[in-house]
Amino acid sequence: MSVKIYKPTTPGQRGMTGASFEEITKTKPEKNLTVSKSKKSGRNVYGRITVRHRGGGSKQKVRLIDYKRLKIGIPAKVSAIEYDPRRSARLALLTYADGVKSYIIAPLGIKVGDQLVSGPDADIKTGNCLPINNIPVGTMIHNIEMQPGKGAQMVRSAGTSAQLLAKEGKYAQIRMPSDEVRLINKDCSAVIGQVGNVEHSQIKLGKAGRKRHIGFRPAVRGSAMNPNDHPHGGGEGRSPIGMPGPKSPWGKPTLGYKTRRNKSTEKYIVRSRHAAKRK
Repeated sequence: MSVKIYKPTTPGQRGMTGASFEEITKTKPEKNLTVSKSKKSGRNVYGRITVRHRGGGSKQKVRLIDYKRLKIGIPAKVSAIEYDPRRSARLALLTYADGVKSYIIAPLGIKVGDQLVSGPDADIKTGNCLPINNIPVGTMIHNIEMQPGKGAQMVRSAGTSAQLLAKEGKYAQIRMPSDEVRLINKDCSAVIGQVGNVEHSQIKLGKAGRKRHIGFRPAVRGSAMNPNDHPHGGGEGRSPIGMPGPKSPWGKPTLGYKTRRNKSTEKYIVRSRHAAKRK
């Protein structure tokens, strides 16, 4: 993929970039592998806004991704590379030898016509899915399971990859894209290689309209509000927020406030992604 630079014919297009989509080989998704998506606009079942700044946007179909790769030993041919409006990575459409089709997240370097296999006996080849126990140390991997058989949950966004560092006993040490080193059960599966569409992070939306198409609504600064609307509001002219640290509209600390509650999984973190905890 390459980044397309727009001519600055309007103020909104000055500095705007987009994807070239040159790797896309099929424009319409498989009907039986898509479901319709109902938008909630950040509301819960009571109609109250629980996630701010959401709403609108283009209509999107949900692509059903095969994160488990359970068709062990059956070769699959890459039939097409497709665009997914709901994620940063591209999708690869696989057609198995028995005629079944499925979507997977497209690894970097995969092309139409390539043959992929999943299972413990698969080759160490980009796009193949194997148990971590069967992957050599030092290999770059993505689509990593957290529990055996649950399906890939980590390292799925465009351009990301993790590295298998070591194996010891029941667990393997994996360095995540955030530099965190984490213990993962060796029976969990992972896909060889790096997620494609690596230049996705270089795309600049350029104008507010593209943000609205994605489904994001405007966000207003708290310091621009009145005191009854936000803790940062009020004051004569531009003024500091008047408190030791920033707060959310509901008075809770934010921007650096620790929100991690699942302490039970901290035993699996060998090296933290936070620089302060490494000292």
